[in-house]
Amino acid sequence: MTKGFCLYPDVDWMPIIERVLQAKSIHLITHRLPDSDGIGSQIALFHALQTLGKHVVMHNWDPIPRICRYLPRAELIGSSITAPTPSCDLMFSLDAGSLARLHISEAQRDATTLINIDHHVSNTHYGHLNIVDARYCATGAMVFDLLTAMEIPLTAAMAQALYAAILTDTSSFQSSSVTADVYRMAACLIDAGADAEVAAEHAYASHKVERFTLLKESLNTLTLHDAQASAWMHLTIPMFEQSSCTVEDSEGFIEYARSIAVVDITVLMCQLSIDSWKVTFRGKNSTNVGDLAIALGGGGHRYAAGCTLEGSESSIRAQLRAAVTQALELQRS
Repeated sequence: MTKGFCLYPDVDWMPIIERVLQAKSIHLITHRLPDSDGIGSQIALFHALQTLGKHVVMHNWDPIPRICRYLPRAELIGSSITAPTPSCDLMFSLDAGSLARLHISEAQRDATTLINIDHHVSNTHYGHLNIVDARYCATGAMVFDLLTAMEIPLTAAMAQALYAAILTDTSSFQSSSVTADVYRMAACLIDAGADAEVAAEHAYASHKVERFTLLKESLNTLTLHDAQASAWMHLTIPMFEQSSCTVEDSEGFIEYARSIAVVDITVLMCQLSIDSWKVTFRGKNSTNVGDLAIALGGGGHRYAAGCTLEGSESSIRAQLRAAVTQALELQRS
């Protein structure tokens, strides 16, 4: 059980709780290309709301990532590839910084009441009710506090989902957002039945063999620029096809380049279609890649952010090179 412990007692969850108690049908959604934080938050809240007798549906635009499929009831998460977005009288958006990241329209949003829960500082407050707080290490940590406020005892299924969310979004408790209270929360989750070993195995030790062919390809593209202050990698559609991999399999590749001592900003470009690229940024020291991503129409955190850009590889690379160089110059000034 949570035993009343929460990370940030000053957050007012009552407007959210009141809407939940009034609702009969609740839809939980997270961002495109979902990660463990979005999925873990979704699954934990699903279990919690079911204890209140609510009809709850989990549904995203893209399918659930492989590393989350072990979580209890993960098989119930639908995707827009196989079915349309269901109707409901209350919708939770979890871990999504903007309406565009959800891939739903304003009309879909306004057909119900949308509650936006997120820890990204770049969040655009697109919900009808918004709890956005960058102090939290993960959206899963926000769901933990919500369940505490609702006095819902943690089950093993809820705890496992939240632990998966927090483990990955803190890079195994290595990020600057990890405080002593984050470890206390992790202890609560383990006490409630979360298996830390199982979570780590699925997150970091369950990769398919083909992923390492793709990793080799990505490392072959590694170059340094800006007097070695920026590191660059890219993956194209042919690279994904030849290795029988997807963008999901490239998760974590950017950390290899980020680990270079002299590098302050790392960029990984992943081709989604002919003229669409997913761009991931990592920062170190005093660099703020969150601001860099926001300027390019994306978002994220100080040291981890991203965006999606449209155009040819050469035009996008030129745009990124200029933006990264400017960010580094601002850092040095």
